[in-house]
Amino acid sequence: MSAQKIALAQINPLLGDLTGNAQLIHKAAQEAFINGARLVLTPELSLTGYPPEDLLLRPAFIQAAQQQLELLMQELSQYQDLTVIVGHPKKTSVGLQNYASVLRNGKVIAGYAKQELPNHEVFDEVRYFVPGNEPCVFACDGLQYGLILCEDAWHSGPATQAHAAGAQILLVANASPYHLKKEALRIDVLQVHIQKTNMPLVYVNAVGGQDELVFDGGSFALNQRGELVMSMPQFKTDLGFVTVNATGELEKGSICPPLSVEAQAYEALVLGVRDYVNKNRFPGVIIGLSGGVDSALVLAIAVDALGADKVRAVMMASRYTADISWIDARELAHNLGVQYDEIPISGPVDALEQSLAKQFEGMQVDATEENIQARVRGTLLMALSNKTGRLVLTTGNKSEMAVGYCTLYGDMAGGFAVIKDIAKTLVYRLCAYRNSIEPVIPERILTRAPSAELRPDQKDQDSLPPYEVLDGIVERYMEQNQSIADIIAAGYDPQSVEKVTRLIKLNEYKRRQAPPGVRVTTRAFGRDWRYPITSHFRA
Repeated sequence: MSAQKIALAQINPLLGDLTGNAQLIHKAAQEAFINGARLVLTPELSLTGYPPEDLLLRPAFIQAAQQQLELLMQELSQYQDLTVIVGHPKKTSVGLQNYASVLRNGKVIAGYAKQELPNHEVFDEVRYFVPGNEPCVFACDGLQYGLILCEDAWHSGPATQAHAAGAQILLVANASPYHLKKEALRIDVLQVHIQKTNMPLVYVNAVGGQDELVFDGGSFALNQRGELVMSMPQFKTDLGFVTVNATGELEKGSICPPLSVEAQAYEALVLGVRDYVNKNRFPGVIIGLSGGVDSALVLAIAVDALGADKVRAVMMASRYTADISWIDARELAHNLGVQYDEIPISGPVDALEQSLAKQFEGMQVDATEENIQARVRGTLLMALSNKTGRLVLTTGNKSEMAVGYCTLYGDMAGGFAVIKDIAKTLVYRLCAYRNSIEPVIPERILTRAPSAELRPDQKDQDSLPPYEVLDGIVERYMEQNQSIADIIAAGYDPQSVEKVTRLIKLNEYKRRQAPPGVRVTTRAFGRDWRYPITSHFRA
């Protein structure tokens, strides 16, 4: 047996763009063929994009995918003896299945239906698909390849089944959404499976943003001893190659250096923004600057994702805005080279308060007046959005969203919530990371005490525990599902734990009305978090 080259097509499908996705697959196959590969592995559901959600309930969508697959199969037949694995939904005798077809010379030579359908976290494949139960093993130039899909790799059964059916090398096609440190977790899990079968493994993953989800790529290969012999970059489209030598072992190839946690999170946010804006064909974005750390981070991410020419920043000062806030906002906008506007809000706020004076007569000033300011800002941003077609990016972080430290129809008004899954303490780390590349965020933004600036001398910590405490409680309660007793036992103040967990429950109604945003943790508010708004249960 001579050496063989396997190509890993780390592509960025656009969900529902069947023709465009077929072109991506074709281009990867062409390049692989030119470079001497005879086997091309594309991601899970590469023809449709992932996850198609309720599009899968539309017969027209399934039919169109099948028609596009047949067209693609004929186009690929020009590459003599090239084997290309394409993911797509398929209607079978048992129902709709998450499927992968093995194409060669204009024919389907083998196929595989995903066996382990995930129904946890952001996944609900059981809603749409019927699981398979058969292995897929096919020959290519004298080697026997086994094929499985994504979640199958997190269970021992499908790999063991393929090995028992004669597979010598395992191929894994994935659309695996990113969360922090997941790239290391994938390798750890798959190394355990290799110990059971001694099969080398080639793993390809999709890349790109799809609504809240980000797919990070990071495709790789492990030899039969579980050693990493090849890895591809995260958050970038690429075509990688793995060589199988004459003895059936995977040769060592290029290994992409791992990214720090901060670099991973930042790149995930950049990719999520870029794809949400571009795939939905917005001409650009608008961001309300406050002179604070959250809007500074969102502005930097937007510029890195889209380019300065597509980003507009608006500073809307009130009577409570400190001079240093607009000075720092101006400097930040200048450093990043974006269009910058200043629109004072005192006039509209005074007009609204005057209109309500009779109704509010005899009542104490409270959060109502603060929210009026936030809602005036939201109205101005949405007016600019309507007029220009640009998308408003909101700037609320996960810590604030958890406890409701945000204003409905105010700072929550917008189309995409960039950092809604980023805790405040991580916000500061990401700003420091961005400044390590180029110092664009003024230092004072990172050192001054955070404030909403909606009343005199206001500080976030007037209403909330210190962010180190708040973030620790949110992570344990919301992401790790720890009990209140466990969190207190870990050393957190009982009063703070009670306050934070109570606020998390009370503010579900706000979060249900928040725009979508990038998911980077193991559990984000939204698809991961499905708590009732109306509930009297108290732990």
